[in-house]
Amino acid sequence: MQPLFSRKADRQNSCIAHGIFTSHNLFANVWSKCPVCSSEQKKADIAAQLRQEVIKRGAEWRRKLCMAAIPERFAGRTLDTYRADNDGQKRALSFCRTYVAQFDEVLKTGRSAIFCGKPGTGKTHMANGIAIEIMKTGKLALFITAQRAIRRIKDSWAKDSVESESDVIRLLVSPDLLILDEIGVQFGTEFERNLLFDVLNERYEKRLPCLLLSNFSADEIRPILGDRIFDRLREDGGKCIVFDWESGRGKL
Repeated sequence: MQPLFSRKADRQNSCIAHGIFTSHNLFANVWSKCPVCSSEQKKADIAAQLRQEVIKRGAEWRRKLCMAAIPERFAGRTLDTYRADNDGQKRALSFCRTYVAQFDEVLKTGRSAIFCGKPGTGKTHMANGIAIEIMKTGKLALFITAQRAIRRIKDSWAKDSVESESDVIRLLVSPDLLILDEIGVQFGTEFERNLLFDVLNERYEKRLPCLLLSNFSADEIRPILGDRIFDRLREDGGKCIVFDWESGRGKL
């Protein structure tokens, strides 16, 4: 019995761009095209796929930055762009790099940290640098000021609110890393400390780390946070990194 289709012998064909080439009979009356054109088309297709992948990854990265709520001013400030000139800056930067490198271990213990000290010394820069690095590995971070977090919880109590208090608490508790900026700027009432305690205690129970940033000294932060929060932040090797050098703002 004869096969339905039998291959024909190779034949010479001509390409406008590359001249004569040997064309192979693929099946029936289908012949292979110019191998140079085919190779160039394959390369073009791969390049187009790579471009689409870059665009997709860029969009995904912008989505992550948006979800992390990293301020636009700090979106491009990474650990690599932080200029560490004095010993204190070098120690702080070393802590940040180690924290990133050991973040899988950090998640096992919930080890937190407090960045405290003078304004303009790079606390937000370094904290966001940590967030950017861990997000590159697929982790989720969230940056928010303490005042904004408290206000968002309060806003959820309004009758026309689109989110409940539980929704807001879940938003603050679920990220792998929560960065709370401007500790001490909020009124610091017992009521507000209790709101912060609810968030930080739930993260503490889930062993999820926090970075707290403040322009106050370590001694001043404790009464602002309250003993319950402060003691939880110190557990499992939690550290207070003091930023005691002069402000770098306005310097070239």
